[in-house]
Amino acid sequence: MAKQGTSAFMKPLTPSESLAKVTGPTALPRSEVAKKLWVYIKANKLQDQTNKRMINADETLKTVFGGKKQVSMFEMTALVSKHLR
Repeated sequence: MAKQGTSAFMKPLTPSESLAKVTGPTALPRSEVAKKLWVYIKANKLQDQTNKRMINADETLKTVFGGKKQVSMFEMTALVSKHLR
């Protein structure tokens, strides 16, 4: 029989003030945070044109990315998780 309950990945987490500028202040599962982040990145054309795996930070994302101007998609996941409680 399948286990009932919410996996840790689906547990709603509250974003930091910096991340909330992108995702909104509501607690969201990590999957939804990732979706909203990508909507923001694409809407603001922040994906590097020559290397699509790199994200160029605007002023809002720079605070989430620890002051870095550019991060990889994989590094972004780790940096964003520091902004979720």
